[in-house]
Amino acid sequence: MILRILSSFLIAVLGSGVCLGADKPSFTVGWSVYVGWNPWYYMGKSGILKKWADKYNVTIQVKRFDYAPSLDAFVAKNIDACAMTNMEALDMPAAAGVDTTAIITGDYSNGNDALLARRNLTLQQLPGKRVLLVEKTVSEYLFERALTLNGMESKIRQVKLVNTSDSDIATAFISDTSQEAVVTWKPMVSQIAKSPGVKILFSSSQIPGEIVDLMVVRTDVLNRSDGAGQRFAKALAGAWYETTKQMSGKGPETDKVLHEIAMASEDSLDSYKEMLSTTHLFFTPQSAVAFTTSPDFQQKMNLVRQFCYNHGLLGEHSKSVDDVAIKYPGGAVQGKADRVRLRFDANYMQMAAGGKL
Repeated sequence: MILRILSSFLIAVLGSGVCLGADKPSFTVGWSVYVGWNPWYYMGKSGILKKWADKYNVTIQVKRFDYAPSLDAFVAKNIDACAMTNMEALDMPAAAGVDTTAIITGDYSNGNDALLARRNLTLQQLPGKRVLLVEKTVSEYLFERALTLNGMESKIRQVKLVNTSDSDIATAFISDTSQEAVVTWKPMVSQIAKSPGVKILFSSSQIPGEIVDLMVVRTDVLNRSDGAGQRFAKALAGAWYETTKQMSGKGPETDKVLHEIAMASEDSLDSYKEMLSTTHLFFTPQSAVAFTTSPDFQQKMNLVRQFCYNHGLLGEHSKSVDDVAIKYPGGAVQGKADRVRLRFDANYMQMAAGGKL
């Protein structure tokens, strides 16, 4: 009788598609310290991510990196997903031939990135001056946009850009008062802005929606034949929007969550709130979907891809800006249709918006 019951149980389990004793598919997410990416630390620590991973029968590890090494790990296929900007998604994995899909549009910089100067220096006085920044990053992009929007595109090459690492840039500018201008991002912007005689000349609030923070997954991971990649993406989206909902409220409970998130970068609650104030975070999936599917976003991405091509960031073999193509929700493609390397997929955000995760 016992054997008959056991036999019936095994038949039922096997017929349901569950594999006894099998390991859950495992995935790793890379993140680095930034106001819009610190929530991934909280999701891992609080158990929110594990809850969603368990729901979709996967295991997810979140791993902290410095920013550049996180991109290197993603390109080398040592991690499956990574937090990065729209520009780096295009000029790092996509340019390297790694087909990449952005599944979550998290936020855009709305003042976090800035050009600052001392001694009442104006934009018009920058030609011939030295400017500290991290070259070939969103800082250089912001700098060029600042000059272009002020009718100074022809003067860009007259400025001497001094490549300075993000870990050194605040100290290099603050301690050496002979340095006249700098481009960087928060929290370094906040530190530098406190220096006597320093003011912000231009910030990302003047180019809203152009510096965008994403969660991207390798497309081959997303399209795994066993379906685990899509379950992984659903878990990430579910955890993300549960967390942003907690972040969007007011009062002691929200402050407690924000304090836990701030601990990812050893910031105070007030400091993290200040950075959030210059971040256009998409707290709801509906707002993220609306932004990602808009024609305006495609126009902004066109500016980014032109910058990347002009600076040789799309690979040494690229002979045209169209050689590394971008595909958007709805099927529109910028570039050659057979060279799509960066995809924006709104499906998982839409599932979250519809309560279908």
